Amino acid sequence: MAYVIGIDASTTATKAVLIDEAGAVRGVGVFDYEYEVPRPLWSEQSPELWWDGTIASIRSVLATTGVAGTEVVAIGVTGQMHGLVLLDAAGHVLRPAILWNDQRTGAECERIREAVGAQRLIEITGNDALTGFTAPKLVWVRDHEPDVWARVAHVLLPKDYVRLRLTGEYAIDKADGAGTILFDLAARDWSPEVLAALRIDPAWMPPTFEGPDVTGAVTATAAALTGLRAGTPVVAGGGDQAANAVGVGVLDPGTMALSLGTSGVLFAATDRAIHEPRGIVHAFCHAVPDRWHLMSVMLSAGGSLRWFRDAVAPGEDFERLVAAAADVSPGSDGLLFLPYLTGERSPHPDPLARGAFVGLTVSHDRRHLTRAVLEGVAFGLRDGLDLMTAAGVPAPTQIRASGGGVVSPLWRQILADVLDAEIATVDTAEGTAFGAGLLAAVGAGWFPSAWAATAATVTVMPAASPGPGVEPYGQAHARYRELYPALAPTFDRA
Repeated sequence: MAYVIGIDASTTATKAVLIDEAGAVRGVGVFDYEYEVPRPLWSEQSPELWWDGTIASIRSVLATTGVAGTEVVAIGVTGQMHGLVLLDAAGHVLRPAILWNDQRTGAECERIREAVGAQRLIEITGNDALTGFTAPKLVWVRDHEPDVWARVAHVLLPKDYVRLRLTGEYAIDKADGAGTILFDLAARDWSPEVLAALRIDPAWMPPTFEGPDVTGAVTATAAALTGLRAGTPVVAGGGDQAANAVGVGVLDPGTMALSLGTSGVLFAATDRAIHEPRGIVHAFCHAVPDRWHLMSVMLSAGGSLRWFRDAVAPGEDFERLVAAAADVSPGSDGLLFLPYLTGERSPHPDPLARGAFVGLTVSHDRRHLTRAVLEGVAFGLRDGLDLMTAAGVPAPTQIRASGGGVVSPLWRQILADVLDAEIATVDTAEGTAFGAGLLAAVGAGWFPSAWAATAATVTVMPAASPGPGVEPYGQAHARYRELYPALAPTFDRA
């Protein structure tokens, strides 16, 4: 038996998923860690955590399954998007990585619009300059840490630092590259015009590859540390959302994925480079050749429910908390929740947006509050879906969902009603790392393409269909959409 491994270097853990030739997950190894918030709005992490996590998770999954490292024939890498990793000429890390959820770069986003031209930036990259992206982080380092800037020789994203430690090679996939907003979206490569406008040396940027392409091989040093075989090929992989889309079989127009974790992401595959005219829905390359995608992102999806549980019912079991909300009718008896607890991206690119409960009365109890949180997240996702369909994405009939939030039958039904689409799940819970593993399987020659790989390994199971809640939720969503413009002037922007 031969195996591939998908490695996912996320914000809070690195995971290694072992997949056999039949596409079955044989084991999972996980190494947890934290990120730092050294100042308000900042979010940083040591890249060494991802490498330590890679070593530990690979060793764990090999040990627990009894599989020898020599039986692993390829590695795929994925991980958190947009994080900035700066290295010197010797490949040494110059400063902690600035992560996707860092919000310090509001002023730098405006400088990028001025340097490139606001509309020209969207025409080239498909996106506006937003605080989560990599380019504003680079501009921030350029303007605030000149000593670091003077020593930069390489720019990588988180999973590509893992690749470097595995293979000694500097490389990036095209999906993650597009997420830097330093990419020419249509050309699927770095934009000379944007790099020049931002005074970024093109030599710093790694070569780009399609997701299944082999980018290097495990070195003897990495083999000794991980237990893998030296010479094992490592494919380009993809940023976490593109890899997750591969893992749930969303490769072609007309299919859509929903990732409902701490953040909430709707992902639609496209066969050409299209973008929302204002750039407020993300437009990136896919992790497979000749495909792109539109993606709406809300920052506090499952994170909203976790905050609510910790603040109102600390220690309460999530399942019990949510199940009680099923007693409340759709619309939570007029109670609305605005889920902007950590700022927002889609549809409001506002790092200082704030959350709110609106419409509280003495008749509301914890069940109403819980259901309002679930509905508020669904309404936020609906905002993003409406932007995507207006940009040219077909309205979905089925959305393939993954992440901890879709475990809840109530939340699945709310999503089906609000999004007016069937919510389906797939037969593995490891969508992101599984997708990276499927790309590795293509690189290893098990399948001729990612399409063949997903057709052979991904089983889709309907989980919830639109029901009687569609009409009341349509009315509630219309009221929800009025909240942000009404409340935005009250947000603290000091």
